[in-house]
Amino acid sequence: MSKREVLQDESLQAARGTLAGKLRAIVGDLDIPRFEEALTHPSYSNEARVRDNQRLEFLGDAVLELCVSELLVTAYPDADEGALTRMRAALVNGNALAEWAREQNLGDCLAVGKGALSSRDREQTNVLADLVEAIAAAIYDAGGLPSARLFMRAIVGEKVANADQISSLDPKSDLQEFVQSQGKPTPTYRHVGTVGSQHEPTFEVAVLVGDEEVARGTGRSKRQAERAAAEAALRVVKL
Repeated sequence: MSKREVLQDESLQAARGTLAGKLRAIVGDLDIPRFEEALTHPSYSNEARVRDNQRLEFLGDAVLELCVSELLVTAYPDADEGALTRMRAALVNGNALAEWAREQNLGDCLAVGKGALSSRDREQTNVLADLVEAIAAAIYDAGGLPSARLFMRAIVGEKVANADQISSLDPKSDLQEFVQSQGKPTPTYRHVGTVGSQHEPTFEVAVLVGDEEVARGTGRSKRQAERAAAEAALRVVKL
């Protein structure tokens, strides 16, 4: 192990110790068996032959959506389904999750491969958002919904009270509301292709209204590509 790798390992362990303390303050003295798995990027998994956090990220996405849905239904008893959907999208989108991750310095806790380390994958929005979702799943796996709810509250904090205002900034929700007001079906998103390396992919997504493709967008994650596609589609449909 090189001197740089030794320093990286020491820094990583220190950051993880700090994170463990923060999580105890949020969810209590909960044993989280999949803690290290949640903090393992695929690039490191490929090198060290350990399990990465992608399966946890998949589960965590659903866990966070459920938990924030519960919060919104309670906070906005008179809101209809469309409004609740827009608010949820505004609170748990990739940018919002990555913002919280940066505030907590979560990137410092992520084990990444040598190539990913040099390309600063720890700072990328999609990587950080996936990391938050993976941690949520690890907490859910260890403590069930009660613990996941506590974690969700720590992420959204006071934003729930202003979710109706924040949601107006979500282009996917704006597009859906506009096309439905015109009597057209709900927009759908189709993954068109991916370019770049495995660790630095760029996704292209098409947005369709019915069978008609309206626009396309690209991004470092599918979420970002869908958002870009929705923004492009809004410019088209509102001409």
